[in-house]
Amino acid sequence: MFTGIIAAIGRIEQVKPLADGGENSGVHLRIDAGGLNLDDVGLGDSIAIQGACMTVVSKHAGGFSVDVSRESLRLTRGLDEPGEVNLEKALRVGDQLGGHIVSGHVDGLGEVVRFEPVGESWELCILAPQSLARYLAYKGSITVNGVSLTVNRVEDRADGTQFSINLIPHTIAMTTLKHLTIGQQVNLEIDTIARYCERMLSYRNSV
Repeated sequence: MFTGIIAAIGRIEQVKPLADGGENSGVHLRIDAGGLNLDDVGLGDSIAIQGACMTVVSKHAGGFSVDVSRESLRLTRGLDEPGEVNLEKALRVGDQLGGHIVSGHVDGLGEVVRFEPVGESWELCILAPQSLARYLAYKGSITVNGVSLTVNRVEDRADGTQFSINLIPHTIAMTTLKHLTIGQQVNLEIDTIARYCERMLSYRNSV
């Protein structure tokens, strides 16, 4: 489990295909951990990369490596080429829960439709697929590329649901969200509580 509070900005330094490199092959990522402290990270531990939970398969000076399956590459963005990534170590018992409960499992891909300054902050508007519409609520939580954020506005449309987020200067400075561009796809994870509420309500109505 994670909190959606980014601990460091790392960088994918190298992307190498696994197995024979065919169309069904995943990739091996070598990652510079940036300012992330890896002293308490061992092989097999989990680290969220751009919001996707990955398993550490090796460590090197200042960084670590993970293997990403072809299915994970299909369902996420930002794990198939060199560049900056948001990093967060798995939550430990006793850690402060500063964001919200995050599993590191990407539920869908959103599309950036607006990203512009508003006063001292930035407004980020994302179009989410219709399959996630019922989980998006005013003042509810959403994870975008691993960052725990609060939804400020929700608008249902024929092609999906557009939601708006306010990004304070600290969030812009401490995450990779600063690099977003119009039309870019982002990793979305819905609030775990919303997921269970929807299941309980749908089950009750079906019996």
